Amino acid sequence: MDLDEARTRILDAAEKLFYDRGIQAVGMDELRTAAGVSLKRLYQCFPAKHDLVEAYLRRRDTRWRAALAEYVDAHADGPADRPLAVFDWLGERFAEDGFRGCAFGHAYGELGATSDRVGRVAREHKEALLGYVVSLVRAVPVGEPESLARQLVLLIDGAIAGAALMSEPGAARQARTAAAALMAAAGSATGTGVVCNGTRWHKSSKTD
Repeated sequence: MDLDEARTRILDAAEKLFYDRGIQAVGMDELRTAAGVSLKRLYQCFPAKHDLVEAYLRRRDTRWRAALAEYVDAHADGPADRPLAVFDWLGERFAEDGFRGCAFGHAYGELGATSDRVGRVAREHKEALLGYVVSLVRAVPVGEPESLARQLVLLIDGAIAGAALMSEPGAARQARTAAAALMAAAGSATGTGVVCNGTRWHKSSKTD
């Protein structure tokens, strides 16, 4: 087994164990066994546990955001649908077996006070998500897109927490409804007449 294969197997094992049980609850020996590699090979790939934690979070961030963008591209009919499609994607994630909330929030809660690296990765994930949502909102004729995007990210975080902590099956749908209302209000403020009609957005034919 070469280093690349070993690294992939270790990261696969770490993602499952860390996400399911927490980072501090899982030791390196257990990770070695789950990955099917020797302890020597494990430490060749990741000299310390915090190296593995950072790599796990960065790979999860890349995959999470890529999956979100792919879904939005495939399911949104137009620019005004794209921010709302984020919540549709979340709804599908929440329904998956083993969903336990935000891996980055969990990691920060466990290690953020003592690990600058974990705190940095968690913040970078949230900043990247905000940047993506800003890019979606800017394509829609609404006022103050950056402010609206921050509100939508708060709804995203709230939906994730509600689905995980309160086992709220409708968290994504409820957050989507709130997001649609915020977008409609922001569109009205610009005088563009962008209104929300269910899951579709249409430009109104009314003029001021």
